Parts: sequence; C-alpha cells; structure tokens
Amino acid sequence: CFPPFFFTSMHRGIQLLSCIRLFYSFVLFLFLLWVCIFFRVLNLCSTCDLVFAHPPVSLLGSFPCVAVVFAVPHEDQQIQLATIMALRAQFENNDDIGVFSKLTNSYCLVAIGGSEAFYSVFESELADVIPVVHASIAGCRIIGRLSVGNKNGLVVPNSTTDVELQHLRNSLPDAVKIHRVEERLSALGNVIACNDYVALVHPDIDKETEEIVADTLGVEVYRQTVANNVLVGAYSVLSNQGGLVHPKTPSQDLDELASLLQIPLVAGTVNRGCEVLAAGMVVNDWCAFCGMTTTSTELSVVESVFKLNEAQPTNVTNNLRASLIEAMS
Repeated sequence: CFPPFFFTSMHRGIQLLSCIRLFYSFVLFLFLLWVCIFFRVLNLCSTCDLVFAHPPVSLLGSFPCVAVVFAVPHEDQQIQLATIMALRAQFENNDDIGVFSKLTNSYCLVAIGGSEAFYSVFESELADVIPVVHASIAGCRIIGRLSVGNKNGLVVPNSTTDVELQHLRNSLPDAVKIHRVEERLSALGNVIACNDYVALVHPDIDKETEEIVADTLGVEVYRQTVANNVLVGAYSVLSNQGGLVHPKTPSQDLDELASLLQIPLVAGTVNRGCEVLAAGMVVNDWCAFCGMTTTSTELSVVESVFKLNEAQPTNVTNNLRASLIEAMS
C-alpha cells in the first residue's frame, strides 16, 4: 500500500540510472577511441597483438560488451620496446664486470658460481629478450676475456672442455654458431673486438683463427691496433651503434677506425678512469652494463656513443600503457 508518488519516484530513479549508465558507456567509448588512435599514431598497432581487458565492475554494473584494447609487442618486437639504459653492476665487489660476462644481441653469458645479485642484474633487464646463461670456459670464470662473440656466433679457446662446449650449445639459440679454436693467444676477448659486422684483431693472430672468426661471427676482419696497443679487444668496446676506445687514441687514428668500422667512435674510460674498457663494461645495441665505480659523466658518454637514449620515447609509451592497464584492471 504505497502511495502513487512512490512508484513515480522509483520510475524516475530507474530512468536516471539508465541515463547515467548510458553516459558512462559513451565516455568509455570515447576514451577507448582515443587510446586506439594514440597507439596507432605511434605505429604500435600494426606490429602488435591485441589483448582485451574488461573495465572494472562499479555500482553501475559491468559492461561486458565493452573492452579496452591494448597493444602488446610480438616477441620479435621486444628488442625495440626493451628498456634502453646503461646500468652499474659488480661481480663479488669487483668492478671488472666485462671479465666475468659476455653480452651480444642474441645471448648473454655470466660467470658460473658468481653472486646471484650479479646474475639478477642481467636477468631482470634481458631475460625477456635474450637468454642469460651461466657458463665457464676452461674451468675459469673469466669468460669475457676468454671468448669473443656476436649475435651470429661465439668463438672459444681450445682449452674449453667438451662439457662446457656442450652446455653452451644446449643453452644458446640454435642460430648461434659455436666454434672452439686452437690459438696461441688464447685470451680471445683481449685480442679481438667485434660487433655484428666487423672485427678488429691482434696483428699477430693466426691466419686460421682469423678465418674462423670471419666465418663463425660473419664479420669482416681487420688487423689493427688501438692507441698503439695490440690488445684491441681489451682497449675497445663495439656495438652496431657506436664504439668506445682507449682515451689516448689520437684523433687521426680515431677517424681512421671510425671510417673502417662505419660507426661513430669516442675515446673514453669507465670505472672512474680505467682505460681497459672491455674489462669494465659490456654492451649490445640496446643496453649497457658498467662497473659500479663508473662515474655519471662516464655513464652519460656510454649512453651517448652507443645511442642507448634514443629509444626513450618508447619507454614513455611503455610506462603509459602499463599505467593504463593498471588503472583499468
């Protein structure tokens, strides 16, 4: 026995609720349209899969017919979307991280038995893109100085055991060639510097080793010195984007090397003035790791010459996308 005005008020309330729900749907539609246009402008939609996330349930009810569309990169696009930066790390209180690791565009080797914190630094940045593998060479942890590699292959000294060689073959991508070489200058990382296209080698390296390096790594090989030092692998670090060489390299030699390698080169240091660059850092085309004592100035030079900061707009996109997903989930 309700008065008539009660039913009238209830009817108006239902109408108001329906209007509010309709308005909510319209606003959400406009927001989704803006998101799609935003990602399309950034040219992400054409190279991405689509993931649907339903909006949150509210007092107004859920709208299962409406979905938020976000772009998620294919695996082959993850490198372009990876976080680009230069980081500091230490191997058991040792800043010579390049001695205990090897980084390329298709894999990363980390010395076996080292600190888990050291391994986790690489894994947190690289594990979603390339394999990070614990390894040893000839029973030693100085894998960065005993081996040389790029995205195409890995060359190790003859002292590498069969077990170690098999472990590398099982752990690295199938496309990576692995070759064990008989070489008098067995610290291959000290006598060879390379990227994915060109290699500088010690002037006295064996001709057979030179041919194996060229075939396994798929590079052109040049016998060179860096600042009159024959240990080109120790005093230079190269990627496909740029290179860092001994700080005392004459400008004329710097220009000649840059012309030979077809990449920009800069003379610099790491670990607060250390000239043995390859011992203090590792780098690929999107990420670099330096010793903990590397100064901010040295780090900025590394980021500049290897062009690690050029993909910062992508980082902004990733952060925005993550915040949107979090807000709508």
